[in-house]
Amino acid sequence: MRDDDLAFVELVQRELGDVRWPEPIEIRARARRRSRRTAVAALAVLTVASAAAVVVAARPDPAEPPSIVAGPPPASGPWSAPPATGEPEPTPPRRSPMASPAAEVPLDVLLQPTDVKAKTEAPLTEAGLGEGVQLDAMLLYCRKLQGQPADWEPSRYSRSLTLLRNRPGEAEQPPSDVLLNQDVYRVAPDVAQRIFAEMAEVLAPCRQWRSSGPILWQGKTISAQAVHSWEEVDRNFAGDESVLLRHTVTQARNLDTGKPLGEVPEPDSTAVVRVGDLISVIRVGGAGAESELRRLAGVAADRMCAAANPRC
Repeated sequence: MRDDDLAFVELVQRELGDVRWPEPIEIRARARRRSRRTAVAALAVLTVASAAAVVVAARPDPAEPPSIVAGPPPASGPWSAPPATGEPEPTPPRRSPMASPAAEVPLDVLLQPTDVKAKTEAPLTEAGLGEGVQLDAMLLYCRKLQGQPADWEPSRYSRSLTLLRNRPGEAEQPPSDVLLNQDVYRVAPDVAQRIFAEMAEVLAPCRQWRSSGPILWQGKTISAQAVHSWEEVDRNFAGDESVLLRHTVTQARNLDTGKPLGEVPEPDSTAVVRVGDLISVIRVGGAGAESELRRLAGVAADRMCAAANPRC
């Protein structure tokens, strides 16, 4: 080996000696942050059959078959969420009492691990700018396929939270470990009014949405169908305004034989609560989700009071 080659090797060795390599626990934490939205989207899986999630989702392009296990397709456009960077976000400066109405959403408005009944990992949070107020990604997909407007109302600032079930020493966690997902948006006054006033109009095209497509079932590709429905089940139970949305899916069936596939999936519910110019969208998993959502919506409303414009 030439002398200049040896000198280069020594230089690399010295440089590597100064590199800080992340600990395994930090690598796992970064991986979880990167996969936060993927894990949350998996909560929208439509049908559960023999312990295998089967999605029946119509596609505008029949040459593009749906994934065997998938949530709604990724959103696109100015209302979609930016990809997570995987890096911890800096602690925002504390707001003064005279902060501008367009101030960011502070961390302390979010729900906390102590607000849920299970032991959780450290909270995963992200901050956003100019994102859409996303109520239900599958609802938006339903509207888009039917030629309806498919843009969420815009926000000024946002902050999101995910709480995962505590599993010490495990690098990966299944979607069922997502205990809570919350997005808090700061919006303009007219946006806040429209979100609640036009809710029935937003849901109307998807009251009975028949979603059909090819799926993989017991090793074979078959054509299947499931019917989705979104409805309001409660109003004004927390904050200045609130609504509880329920998404139900029928048991999937084989379109060729008419036979049912798997089991009837559990409903998927979402609580939307407003305090001033802040809107919180909350989702939880597990049994008793709707009663838990009502409780958490009240907690969230109390947390938003100090940061809302106007304050409570």
